[in-house]
Amino acid sequence: MSNLFKFLPSVDSVLTRLEEEGALSGVPRTLVRDLVNGFLDVCREEIKSGIITAEDQLSLDALFPRLTCHVRAGARPHFRRVLNATGVVVHTNLGRSLLADSAVKAVTEACGSYSNLEFDLKTGERGSRYSHVEKLVCDITGAEAALVVNNNASAVLITLETLAAGREAVVSRGQLVEIGGSFRIPDVMTKSGAILHEVGATNRTHPYDYEGAINDNTALLMKVHTSNFRIIGFTKEVTGAELVELGTKYNLPVYEDLGSGNLTNFAGLGLMREPTVQEVVSEGVDVVSFSGDKVLGGPQAGVIVGKKKYIDMIKKNPLNRVVRIDKMTLAALEATLRLYLDPEIAMKEVPTLRMIMEKPESLQLRAQSLSRVLDRFLGENVTLGVREGVSRVGGGAFPEQDLKTFLVTVVPQGDLSVPELKERLLSSDPPLVGRIEDDAFCLDPRTLTQIEYHMVAESISQALNLDK
Repeated sequence: MSNLFKFLPSVDSVLTRLEEEGALSGVPRTLVRDLVNGFLDVCREEIKSGIITAEDQLSLDALFPRLTCHVRAGARPHFRRVLNATGVVVHTNLGRSLLADSAVKAVTEACGSYSNLEFDLKTGERGSRYSHVEKLVCDITGAEAALVVNNNASAVLITLETLAAGREAVVSRGQLVEIGGSFRIPDVMTKSGAILHEVGATNRTHPYDYEGAINDNTALLMKVHTSNFRIIGFTKEVTGAELVELGTKYNLPVYEDLGSGNLTNFAGLGLMREPTVQEVVSEGVDVVSFSGDKVLGGPQAGVIVGKKKYIDMIKKNPLNRVVRIDKMTLAALEATLRLYLDPEIAMKEVPTLRMIMEKPESLQLRAQSLSRVLDRFLGENVTLGVREGVSRVGGGAFPEQDLKTFLVTVVPQGDLSVPELKERLLSSDPPLVGRIEDDAFCLDPRTLTQIEYHMVAESISQALNLDK
């Protein structure tokens, strides 16, 4: 076995061969050298473990196909495009909302040129970055004032730190939600310096629970919309309007965190009714916060709207500098919000809204189209089918709601199992993420664009080793 090590090709000979084959194009040579060294280390381990047993297995010609794949895989950017065939529209692990074309264009322009980020073109003096979106947000939501920060957790943090640091924030026990990544509302409240005062029971909270908790140290009344779960059965929730009545009576601000946020009424789709930002603002709630990259369909951002008195206080908080948004987010958010000035245009142009609103009849036709593309690429190597299924909105919104869809089912022929296919697809270029149902790998066209169909076919082809 030890004699085999001397037949390993040298690093320089491998680099020369890669250069001759054009495999080094656009890749830093130092990175390629590191990748080659890593590959040769793998070969050494294979010699030790008895996987490589003969001299001819170590020739450069024999190793080159594997070597090329190793180098190409290692040279790819770590942050990459992924094909989302899960049917989860706002997939929090796959980048959340897709941006509208106009938002993508705005981001590109903001990245590649100087801008009036904090420059007033009328006076020629320093301006405010928030001026680009504040009026838009107010026009759409009906709020007096607005502020945008880098995400909704930041919005909750800075709001509580401004209005309730060192004092009590009264909130229903049933609304102490976990917002993802093990971050919980009570933890954010503690970090803000606000003192949590829980009231009510997990399933039922009444206005008198809030009123009974009010004391000299109470700073605000808080409501958290439980958008990512539901308690059903024997339940009671205090409305925003009821809290506003209490807040007025005791001269306390009312703050509602809407989480995913929603500027669109989806009632026509048969989805469970979710409060819109506009409705909550119209109830008189003093401060409302929500996400920009969930159902709204924009970039990651936390939007804070409400009474000017309180928004101005939040703007002056030094934390605002810490959680402020950058020029790319501002560009994308402004472009997205402009689409909402005409709801019909927003429905057509904002990908998140378009995907949520797509009709089952359209999805059936698209599933059939995707199946035909896959059949041309994959032939007898797979068994294909089209059947009914369900999609999800995702992003912590409409947790109980299924969206009717049609799935393309893929079952590989031969020895490859469906779970093995799913695992291999994560290493394809581009990676393809789907789901397994009823012993088949399922693709939901709701979260795929037509131009991605051939990419899906290519990814599956790679996983089945048909491109070799």
